[in-house]
Amino acid sequence: MIISVINQKGGVGKTTTAINLSVSLAQWGHPTLLIDLDPQGNATSGVGLTTTLHPSLYETLVSSNGDSPQDTLHPAVAPGPVPNLSVVGASAELAGSEVELAENTRRDDVRRVLHALSPQYPLIVIDTPPSLSLITVNALVAADQLIIPVQCEYYALEGLGSLLRTLERIKRSLNPQLRVMGLVRTMYDARLGLSSQVSEELEKHFPQLLFRTVVPRNVRLAEAPSFGQPIAVYDRRSPGADAYRRLALEVINRIDSPTKSTSASAKSQ
Repeated sequence: MIISVINQKGGVGKTTTAINLSVSLAQWGHPTLLIDLDPQGNATSGVGLTTTLHPSLYETLVSSNGDSPQDTLHPAVAPGPVPNLSVVGASAELAGSEVELAENTRRDDVRRVLHALSPQYPLIVIDTPPSLSLITVNALVAADQLIIPVQCEYYALEGLGSLLRTLERIKRSLNPQLRVMGLVRTMYDARLGLSSQVSEELEKHFPQLLFRTVVPRNVRLAEAPSFGQPIAVYDRRSPGADAYRRLALEVINRIDSPTKSTSASAKSQ
């Protein structure tokens, strides 16, 4: 199962979700591979790795030096090994891969790489760039299902409809099997009326898609990346760590019950 974590808007908790969902899935005993497709490399550094790792996904995608997908695998080290979790990190060169990918008429390069790794990792989580770039399109072509983090603020909600329409176009033209597994509410602050209002709107319009777990705005969760650690390592007793453990269980349940996932077209109506 290949899951892309996507939102074209930045600052909604996308990378935080990709990192901590991957770690939590691994901690629940599911071998998981985290793929950092964002040239910023925040998912890579967020699990204790450096963005100077070689070979990285860039070399496998566009290089002709013979690097295989298996060569890109690295253990998460945050600060010690995380059992059941491996990482394919982003390097600085990934930012320039758009040109090479654009010159290639194929749009399944990422899918080719990930399918070569999928026998080793039944769960693959992809962190995508906060834009609908060619790299992101590759991630959508490769994915079986999508998780969309939605910040509990007005502008994030406003952009959700546009994102779902874009996903439907990609589904029609490039990946007919693409499904949205669910929407996860992030940065929820119970003290703010706006957070509650946005949450209620999501419950009203997307009752079948919305994960029950709500990720709170949490200081420890915000601090963890600066130490190169997922929240489950940095402070496993924090509300943020508890939220991602519960989200991972929901994801596992939805994988086991695929009828809970919905096509983009069904959601956008």
